[in-house]
Amino acid sequence: MKIQRVLITGLHPSAVDYSRWPGLTAEKLQAAIDHSGDELKQLGYAPEVCLFDLKRPAEAVLQEKLSQVAYDCVMIGAGVRTDKEHFFMFEKLVNAVHQYAPQARICFNTGPFDTAAAFQRWA
Repeated sequence: MKIQRVLITGLHPSAVDYSRWPGLTAEKLQAAIDHSGDELKQLGYAPEVCLFDLKRPAEAVLQEKLSQVAYDCVMIGAGVRTDKEHFFMFEKLVNAVHQYAPQARICFNTGPFDTAAAFQRWA
């Protein structure tokens, strides 16, 4: 069986407005990202992470990452997708995946703790 290359994307823990996410902290978010990578490896995936710190346009960061490797599936994190403040970023990221990784499926998690489930639906 071919190992599926998957890309986890989302906001860098230092770029998140935690007032929008009660109970979540930078440490908890980083731990969830790390756990997701470990869980995906145990499930037989080859995960990589691409986080957006808002210092550069997220779509440019993603375009650079997608030009390096052909991914089977790309996940756009809930912190981008569900926050109205990041709606245009989300739209640009979906279009970047469509343009620079047309072979990749796209998936979405509902929060930082169900990333593996998101990939299992599509990868």
